[in-house]
Amino acid sequence: MTSRLDLYNKALLICGERFLASLAENREPRHLLDHIWNTGGNNYCLEMAQWHFAMRTVMIDYDPAITPTFGYRKAFTKPTDWILTSAVCSDEFFKVPLLQYAFEPTQWYADITPIYVKYVSNDANYGGDLSAWPASFTDYVAAYYASQLIGKLAGDKSAQETKLYGPPGAPERGLLHHTLHVAKNKAAMTQPTQYPAQGNWTRARLGRRSGYNDRGNGGQLIG
Repeated sequence: MTSRLDLYNKALLICGERFLASLAENREPRHLLDHIWNTGGNNYCLEMAQWHFAMRTVMIDYDPAITPTFGYRKAFTKPTDWILTSAVCSDEFFKVPLLQYAFEPTQWYADITPIYVKYVSNDANYGGDLSAWPASFTDYVAAYYASQLIGKLAGDKSAQETKLYGPPGAPERGLLHHTLHVAKNKAAMTQPTQYPAQGNWTRARLGRRSGYNDRGNGGQLIG
């Protein structure tokens, strides 16, 4: 379970700085960390991948107050907690992707209504809930905060910068790259098993019964 103070102190540890006793402590590092927090630091990190803990699904009806002048006939207002789109579908089970739509900064446009959208959210009950963050994602956010903080701190920070960004020409060896890579891999492992869509040849081979002649039943996967 992560708190804002825990996050700040993880970033300070990476930078080689003294911990904060509280969020009210009157020190420059705390003011700098507050600035990163208040100017979208968490949103930047949430935007980097399809994080399962921040994923939200909604049904959105069209906005009758908006009349497109051309193209798609219906406009759908983007949720205020939207960070990154994962899927736009025409059905509530997210089995039928909506291929005919357009997206602008504040709306989606399509010819059907409603639409079903799955997206990364910064709402307090989703990506904005630090207590729900996996440890791997917390480590990445702390590394990102440290990367924004390190250049503002006094003193020789070359060792910390190398730790964050890796040696010249090898960013993959830096903490910032490594923690993001680990967090993405962990997120991918939490997704449910899915079958790829079957083509016409495969369906014809299987016949009407799932599993016919293939020594198994693809409809009964449990792992």
